[in-house]
Amino acid sequence: MNQTPALLPTANNPGLADAIEELPVAYVEMDAHGAVTRANRITRDMHSSHVGELIGKLAWELMPTEEQELSAAAFASAMESGIDPGVVRRSIYTSADAFRIYDLHRNLIRDAEGKPTGMRVVNVDVTDEVTARQEAEKASRWLRGVFDSIPEAVIVTDTLGVICGVNPATEELFGWKADELIGQEFEETFFPRSMNRQPEVGLVTVLSKNMRGMARMMDRNRQELRVKINTAPIVDKEHGITTGVVSVLSRAEESA
Repeated sequence: MNQTPALLPTANNPGLADAIEELPVAYVEMDAHGAVTRANRITRDMHSSHVGELIGKLAWELMPTEEQELSAAAFASAMESGIDPGVVRRSIYTSADAFRIYDLHRNLIRDAEGKPTGMRVVNVDVTDEVTARQEAEKASRWLRGVFDSIPEAVIVTDTLGVICGVNPATEELFGWKADELIGQEFEETFFPRSMNRQPEVGLVTVLSKNMRGMARMMDRNRQELRVKINTAPIVDKEHGITTGVVSVLSRAEESA
């Protein structure tokens, strides 16, 4: 028994037709060939520059050239299999003379015997969300590139002293790979109890102010290194809270 509830035919249900017309998202129905047979107000507004040509147009003709073949093939596959397709993300050309990005929520239209006769699609505009994420990812990649290019060793910890970031210069100076250090406790890693001494610059101290000094730290081979160490708290400017500590380290010349 088919457990998927069928939507009521809009032609026989004026109330439903009115509700679809006033949906705050774009709604489209297509026939078995993919030609648009119904488009609500939001959809018509999206394509107002050629609304007279919208009905009867193949839905994927409004997509970028490189997406049209993929979209047409996906439509044909769904019609042939009779299985409701999942959500897909597509770019659609609008009357603003620009492509916007939509999540297409798709559902097959079926006849009385359950055979697919078309498809209904609700388009949810996710352009701003996608653009914001892409910009954030771009900024993150740029910052990562800057971080990795710093010639001195840089170690970032949270407020508990757990290492959450190191750059390649840190790997070179101390011999550990980044994935060996991430998640480790800073002072226990670089100032183990076996050294029988406390670091000259402690984490608790630098949570409140910048610090500069010298320290003897342990490398991966359990050899002591004398380093210059500059530390500073990482402060969330919006909320005024300290979220971690950044330490910049370089090898110190041993005095003769």
